[in-house]
Amino acid sequence: MSDALKQQASQFPPVPGVYVMKDTAERVIYVGKAKDLKKRVSSYFTSRRDLKTRMLVSKISFMEYIVTGNEYEALLLENNLIKKWKPYYNINLKDGKSYPVIRITNEDFPRVFKTRRVVQDGSEYFGPFADVTKVDLYLELIEKLYPLRKCRGKLRKRHTPCLYYHIGRCSAPCAGKVSREEYLKTVEQVRSLLRGNTRDLRSSLKQQMEEASRALQFESAARLRDALIAIESSHTSQQVEDFQLNTRDYIGCVMEEQVLSISVFQMREGKLIGRELHRGESFSDEAEALETFVGQYYREAEDIPEVIYLSHGEQPEMLEVMLSSMAGRKREVRIPQRGKHLRVMKMVLQNAEMDARKRIRAKGNIPAMQELQRLLSLDDLPRYIEGFDIAQLSGTHPTASLVVFREGRPEKQEYRRYHVKTLGGTIDDYESLREVTARRYTRLTNEEQPLPDLVLIDGGTGQVNAVREILDALGLRHLPVIGLAKEFEEIHLPGPKRPLRLPQDSPALKLLQAIRDETHRVATGFNTKLRSKDISFGLLESVPGIGPVRSARLMQVFGSLQGIREAGGAEIAARAGVPEEVAEVLVHYLKEQQQD
Repeated sequence: MSDALKQQASQFPPVPGVYVMKDTAERVIYVGKAKDLKKRVSSYFTSRRDLKTRMLVSKISFMEYIVTGNEYEALLLENNLIKKWKPYYNINLKDGKSYPVIRITNEDFPRVFKTRRVVQDGSEYFGPFADVTKVDLYLELIEKLYPLRKCRGKLRKRHTPCLYYHIGRCSAPCAGKVSREEYLKTVEQVRSLLRGNTRDLRSSLKQQMEEASRALQFESAARLRDALIAIESSHTSQQVEDFQLNTRDYIGCVMEEQVLSISVFQMREGKLIGRELHRGESFSDEAEALETFVGQYYREAEDIPEVIYLSHGEQPEMLEVMLSSMAGRKREVRIPQRGKHLRVMKMVLQNAEMDARKRIRAKGNIPAMQELQRLLSLDDLPRYIEGFDIAQLSGTHPTASLVVFREGRPEKQEYRRYHVKTLGGTIDDYESLREVTARRYTRLTNEEQPLPDLVLIDGGTGQVNAVREILDALGLRHLPVIGLAKEFEEIHLPGPKRPLRLPQDSPALKLLQAIRDETHRVATGFNTKLRSKDISFGLLESVPGIGPVRSARLMQVFGSLQGIREAGGAEIAARAGVPEEVAEVLVHYLKEQQQD
């Protein structure tokens, strides 16, 4: 498939445009723009492509393109198509946290309130706010200064206003106490406050407070004083301040592998009023990803700042044209090189870098999974691995464990423990593995649940081949299975293939060992728990000097209580490593129990 796609890419024209990649179900999975379609798309199929590109290419079934007149048209078309199709592998704008926002509703008499849910109905949203107390402070200030309506839903006419009107917290549009024109003027003042334009507001409040004081209206003056204090305190948490009064956004982008973190700082009246963190995955470079982000981010914006500073960019002039067109007036896009703007950008990038590293750690042991994918020639990165082990002692309580590792880390809530049902007391690890893997993957298949990327068995080639037979019988020939034998720590493959032996410091080997050891721990622990309930072990452990370890060893050596009875104290001491005096007491005790 890759050769066919490479051939298809070579036939793309060397002109600006947008390329569209689709999967086998003809779903659009990626949209990109290019100055030279042929050169850009062909780059996906070079031998030096990185892991993230190989992952994307493995999902492509077909490609097509749309030629545009220039790069600017390609950028606009790319943004339109991303918005339309929401491709899986394009940047998916997600806030790093579900921060609250302040909403001004799209109504004849708008309401103002806090929410975490954005509704695309023409309402305006301000935020998000990382500090929830700041949201509450703003809302308290708005309630004190601007008597907007509190009732939810459609405004209904009333003959008499509610209590909020009488305490000065509502202008009672429901009772005709305020015209729509005057009400909307008040709403515009709220917008100004939320945008951080508080200089004129502070000056007006201070003047009103002084006038009220001179008129001996001390209660009114006190309320105005409190409002001024509230406005000032709303800015005390700012970490960046300068004396430039233009509106600015600083946007920094950091990408590691396909993990993308974008940090946005919003500066208004020289103060940092908002910080946002957006997360996604991208298969382009940082400059291209940032250009795409800017187009999506400001598409629905009510207010595009006068200047936007970017951490990366090849053609900021092209973005300037797009944003100026969106805003209806001149907007600037710059990449800071020195001075205070560069210092702010370093802080923005630091926030994005910290988030990217955190997400990389959360994604798990990427080097180990990459090494496994290469060694085993897997189609996909083995992010989801299931491991199995069998535990039994002389045929008693045969059990099996299933452990699940995602992104190289255990998911203990997904572990399963099995009673092996079909052996009838015989000892057969192969049949035990056949039974539990058949039960597991029959269920996943029937319930249409996701299958693992790799199955690991605690054992060698025989155990691996036993499981391979079951998977093939279930029609799961594509599901890879390997074994890890403890003797030489070799990786065993199905069929006659020779085992793989990795260096002791290999990340892949360490991951497999962690999974294998976890399967053994869970299986043995379950078996021990069941055996502890068994009367035979209970009898043995009732003898002074014999605990769980010695009782397990005695059953393993002699197979049953009868076998222990028939052996003398000396034989028990020699074969099971039990002190001879303890062995003599044990034989005497078991014979007494038999007579009873």
